[in-house]
Amino acid sequence: MDVRKDAGTAERWAAGEDDMGLINRFSKGTLTAEQVYTFAVRLCDNEVDRDFERFDEAALNALGDLFVGKSGVFDHQWSALGQTARIYRTELVREAGRSTAAGDGYCYLKAWAYLMKTEKNADLIAEIEGGIKKEVSVGCAVGRSVCSVCGEESGSCQHQKGQSYGGKLCYVELREPKDAYEWSFVAVPAQREAGVMKRFGGQLGTELEQYVGQRKEFQEAWDTLRKQAELGRNYLSALRREVVRLALVSDEALDGTVFRSIADKLEEAELLELKKAYEARAEKVFSVQLRRADRGAERGDGELFRV
Repeated sequence: MDVRKDAGTAERWAAGEDDMGLINRFSKGTLTAEQVYTFAVRLCDNEVDRDFERFDEAALNALGDLFVGKSGVFDHQWSALGQTARIYRTELVREAGRSTAAGDGYCYLKAWAYLMKTEKNADLIAEIEGGIKKEVSVGCAVGRSVCSVCGEESGSCQHQKGQSYGGKLCYVELREPKDAYEWSFVAVPAQREAGVMKRFGGQLGTELEQYVGQRKEFQEAWDTLRKQAELGRNYLSALRREVVRLALVSDEALDGTVFRSIADKLEEAELLELKKAYEARAEKVFSVQLRRADRGAERGDGELFRV
């Protein structure tokens, strides 16, 4: 399952000798501290977010390794033209005395990034310094999403995120990161200190499984409606034929082609009224015919009336 998780802020960081050693692992030539602008960012944490999801601590540790060397972009637009900075080291930071909604100690993944001090980047550096560009979001893939109540894969149990069961909050724990794609400057983070935005990747994630299940249910419901509609069409077709038959029987002067065209435009209620009327008229016609036939039989005139 692919996720995007909005995080905290970017802060300025003065590069030291150790930083430059790590930065130069990614550069073609040997850069100096004067050539680069470095800053630290809070990538993601273990707090339960507004979507009632969170990374566990093991996932944050794994993401720390995966994000080293990854590029920063804007609004998750994957374009070489949008590359702004690169992460050169990460660290898991714990905040003493602070607990998450899940009840464990709060921690977050901190990363250090660098960008070149060029004319092109001057505005971005000024915006970071001025606190305009500070919220960031990450894009990554995780192998599992687990229900906090029962430990089953999310979507395979009956527990609903955000609900409490026996006093225990239900949320989804994102585990076993598989890859880190990028981190991005965003205008408004979706979460208080961390947020999540999902998209589907190569692996069939929980959301996609739910989507497939919903599609299957929709298809079954659609098939049922289609069969019912077919039955309805057959019923109306038969009703129209019966109305036409009764009309022609009860009124020899009617033009069958014209009346069929009219009947084809009528709906059930109108057809039923006509059927009732023509049934009554047809009954009178047959009654008259039978009386005439009886009188003819009494006189021995078999040719008086024929049906």
